Amino acid sequence: MAAVCQVTGAVPGFGHSISHSHRRNKRRFDPNVQKKKYYVPSLRRNVTLNVSAKGIKVIDARGIDAVVAEIIARGEKI
Repeated sequence: MAAVCQVTGAVPGFGHSISHSHRRNKRRFDPNVQKKKYYVPSLRRNVTLNVSAKGIKVIDARGIDAVVAEIIARGEKI
């Protein structure tokens, strides 16, 4: 599963993990992406989304209908 949030568009960040001796190794900071199932009343069906923890909070605040309408307007397939 790609580490991309369908609601916020959060993608992995890249950087270094730094040891005690200050040696650097490449690493990847993945967002907290989870597969979550929602019932969308306007579509009258369940929709499975890959959302980050922040994306879940956005859905709680704005409502699933508004968020799904925005995703569909962007052209993403649900």
